[in-house]
Formats: sequence, C-alpha cells, structure tokens
Amino acid sequence: MRVVFVHGACVRDGSWWWHRTAALLEERGVTSVAPALPSCGETGEAAGTDGPGLAEDVAAVRAVLEDGDEPTVVVAHSYGGIVTAEAAAGVGAVRHLVLVSSYLPEVGQSLSDFGPPEPAPFLDVDPVAGTFRVRPDRLVETFLQDCDAEVRAQATDHLARQSVRVTGQPVSAAAWHDVATTYVVCTEDRGTSAERQRAYAEAAGRVVELPAGHHPFLSRPADVRDLLLHIS
Repeated sequence: MRVVFVHGACVRDGSWWWHRTAALLEERGVTSVAPALPSCGETGEAAGTDGPGLAEDVAAVRAVLEDGDEPTVVVAHSYGGIVTAEAAAGVGAVRHLVLVSSYLPEVGQSLSDFGPPEPAPFLDVDPVAGTFRVRPDRLVETFLQDCDAEVRAQATDHLARQSVRVTGQPVSAAAWHDVATTYVVCTEDRGTSAERQRAYAEAAGRVVELPAGHHPFLSRPADVRDLLLHIS
C-alpha cells in the first residue's frame, strides 16, 4: 500500500505537515508522498490573481496518483478534499479516500459552498493580490491547540499565501461516489466545528471520530497511522 497525503489550504511543505504520521507508517513498511500544490506557491509560480488555481492543484495530485499501479490510499486534509474529489476520479490505483476535517463536494461545488460568505476571522484576504492566508497570530489557538511546543514553534514557517480563486472554482468530478471513503471528524477542531464536520461526513461510507484539533496527523499521529493500517 502507498499513501498519498494532500494538505489543506494556506500551507506549504506538505511533507512537514504529515511528517509525524509518515514516519510511523514508514516503520511499518508503508511508503507515502505529499504532492506540492501550485496554488500555494509550492512549484515556483507565485500565488495570486493570475497564479495557479484548483486545476493546477488537481493536475499535480493526479500526476502522483497515476505514477504507478500500487494500491493507494489518499489522505486529504481540509481543502485537500476538494482537490482529491477531482484528482482521484477514475484512477484505478486509488482504493480508499480518507478525508480529515474535510469536504465531499458534488460536481459543480467549490470550497466556498461549505462555509459562510464572509471570510473566517482567522483568515487574511488580500483582494488586490488575489491571495489569502491564515493569520499567524491565530494559527495556534485555532488549529494547533492540542499540538506540542515543537510543532507550534515550527508551524508558522510552513504557512503560505494561496490563490484565493481556489475557493470559488468548482470540481468537475466527485471521486468519493466511486471510491470507498472514510471521514475523520476531529471533535476538538476550532477551525471547522465537529457539528459541521458530522454534517459533511453523512455522505461518507464510514465515519471515525478522533478527540483532536484540526491536525490530528501532528497531534495524534499514532491514531492516524493505526486508522490507515486498518484500512490497508
């Protein structure tokens, strides 16, 4: 089994965000990869009004998924579920989707369909540049409150400005209709309430709840590892 991790919005260096869970999986002989998302400025082209958007993110993830025929589990976090819905569609190697505090969009839906019309208070939107980011001063209290000091100290260095247009760009496929899907509800998440996550999860085939904040793969990596090993 191979695991492909798809990170969420407004971050870069996906391998860092997933590194604790990835290391535990490697100890069990499971390889993993975390594709770079162009809309977060990870591939050399700056995010912004004319920068890469959802289509480029989908293409980047799909290229990794199609690289080989090893049975693959895709673990998508937050915005990563929007990308994965389209990127994983029709890829034969993909056997399971795991959505962590994420979304199951129907064809034609976008990230903006899953939230209020006004930006969340933890976001900083620059309409002129066409980018948005997580406010560094709100990062820990909103997303990392259950993580240890090491993670909290390093996380700000892995934030990114992202092309804001990804929030309104619709998906053209919904892989979760055709691939077994597990939704992980993070009950202590302060960014997306557990109530909202449970509503999103109703469309998934299986639902698992973890007493964790928005990033359980950093705060409870052994639990995430065990979940993935059970799927395999």
